[in-house]
Amino acid sequence: MWEKAKDFLQRAFSIILIATIVVWFLQSFDVRLNVVSDSANSLLALLGRLLAPLFKPLGFGDWRAVTALISGFTAKEAVVSTLAVLMNTSTAELGGALGGLFSPLTAVSFLVFTLLYTPCVAAVAAIRRELGSGLKTLGVVLMQCGVAWIAAFVALRLGALLA
Repeated sequence: MWEKAKDFLQRAFSIILIATIVVWFLQSFDVRLNVVSDSANSLLALLGRLLAPLFKPLGFGDWRAVTALISGFTAKEAVVSTLAVLMNTSTAELGGALGGLFSPLTAVSFLVFTLLYTPCVAAVAAIRRELGSGLKTLGVVLMQCGVAWIAAFVALRLGALLA
């Protein structure tokens, strides 16, 4: 059992390390591969801006929220730290700064989506290993994101009805 656990930890660490490097690269460089001083000009922010319209019906179509979700693909804990960086505040003061980004209802929608979308790259790698197919793994990831989107949309609409 120790050998299987050790093998999993080594593979998971490798995958998380690679994903972290990719996110760091996307957050540190612009389209001309120049180092950015403001993360709003990074490749990651550009990707967030491109995907933001998909999240507008969920109430959080701001590029910063979407960018945090993208970085959360490496590990869900990264969502909070990315939001702190993009909001130009510390994680301790993030709660006060998020009032400008989310209403209570859109915050619930964001939290539902964050809870249900793809766990992390290490989990995706384990799914890939178990399914033995990259295409099936992509299908699982898309299904998880689709379920998260629908649940967040329902939460937002139900909350609006109850408010």
